Amino acid sequence: MSFRKDFLWGGAIAANQAEGAWNVDGRGPAMTDVTTGGSVKEPRYVTYIDKEGNPGKVPSHHPIPEGAHYAVLDDHYYPNHDGIDFYHHYKEDIALLAEMGFKVFRLSISWSRLYPNGDEKTPNPKGVAFYRDVFEECRKYGIEPLVTIWHFDTPLYLEEHYGGWNNRQLIDFYVRFATTCFQEYKGLVKYWLTFNEINGTVMGLDLFGNKGTDEEYQSAYQQLHYQFVASAKAVQIGHQIDPENMIGCMICGITFYPGSSDPDDILANRYQWEKGIFYCGDVQCKGKYPTYATRLWNEHHVQLDITDEDREELKKGTVDMYTFSYYMTSVVTTHESDDMVSGNFAAGVRNPYLQYSDWGWALDPKGLRYYLEMIYDRYELPMMVVENGLGAYDTLEADGSIHDPYRIDYLREHIKEMEVAINDGVDLRGYTTWGCIDLVSAGTGEMRKRYGFIYVDKDDTGKGTYQRLKKDSFNWYKKVIASNGEDLD
Repeated sequence: MSFRKDFLWGGAIAANQAEGAWNVDGRGPAMTDVTTGGSVKEPRYVTYIDKEGNPGKVPSHHPIPEGAHYAVLDDHYYPNHDGIDFYHHYKEDIALLAEMGFKVFRLSISWSRLYPNGDEKTPNPKGVAFYRDVFEECRKYGIEPLVTIWHFDTPLYLEEHYGGWNNRQLIDFYVRFATTCFQEYKGLVKYWLTFNEINGTVMGLDLFGNKGTDEEYQSAYQQLHYQFVASAKAVQIGHQIDPENMIGCMICGITFYPGSSDPDDILANRYQWEKGIFYCGDVQCKGKYPTYATRLWNEHHVQLDITDEDREELKKGTVDMYTFSYYMTSVVTTHESDDMVSGNFAAGVRNPYLQYSDWGWALDPKGLRYYLEMIYDRYELPMMVVENGLGAYDTLEADGSIHDPYRIDYLREHIKEMEVAINDGVDLRGYTTWGCIDLVSAGTGEMRKRYGFIYVDKDDTGKGTYQRLKKDSFNWYKKVIASNGEDLD
């Protein structure tokens, strides 16, 4: 066995990190539009004006002061405003992806480009037309769009005026948005993902050694529940509008290892899998909350707003496929250690058997195989790896070349492990590398943390020509696709 003949090779981007044109053609703002640039050492900030009219900022994902409102301030840099200007370069970019032989291109739809505030009754025609043009351009080259409906870009108006996903009303607003997507792009798109890395809402509370409060867990689990219901309703509507639609969940996939054979470590590791990975997958794939959910809720005195109707929707709206991102593995231990690692969305005890990236991520291709086999055995649903890649410093040479053997090595080893998983019985349908064209980093807002096969001439302050240049990995991946994964040299 090897990769199936119709295996979907490709790459992935997200609207808020690539499109730019943040206030063009009727688009409304999202949280990323009031989020500054940062670095591996300096956090990104969200900016606001307080009730006295004074400007201020708080670290990203922190609440702003009571009475304040989000604002774009003149003396701050917001890298997502321009992204890599995919909005005006999409034809050029898709042509380059087609030159590599892409079978699939994962991208997202900006909610606030279709519904600027999020609560309108009808969509923005220019936003609808833009995505139709993008999908038709993909189809011109025989590329299947794989579309994420929500990729961390709830309209800012819904955040400010409704409390975001803490409000049950967002279910209906999201369902209207998703229904518009299914209706408008029927025949152009058949692969859909409802929520990107949906498990991050809870998983993020324990990052960097933090311990979320009971109030934060109450909010996180409630937000997740409303998103589960919204996803389940969208799946049903998507199937009604077009029975050909394949609709998946999307999980932030991290393989967790116990730090020792101490039974406390083994148990802690199991609980980390349940809380961080299985909780969301079980609800979206099995249509019900798992038995251990009660334990997770009781740990933080969580009282969910959940109805019998909600439970019925979850049963009826299970996903058709399981997709996930994969970048790294993590060690779980109950013991103190002096050898810690920390970086962008990564923290914990160092694994002595692994090497780490410049951003503190454990490089572990075998962890991808482990994850694929573990999850497929649990759900027996078709799978796709929809994010995988190496963020690294790339050097633009005087002759315009970019040599990135480290990226080729990273991807090669992960592709090898995917093939092992396929041979072990996993039904793997596709692979979209993250940031197939350089884009703004979600975690740090940097451009120098580059993932792509295509270099974009833009720096961390927004300066550059936005010229697209092929890296060495461009031709290597072209060869991988042409050989259906057989030629990895």
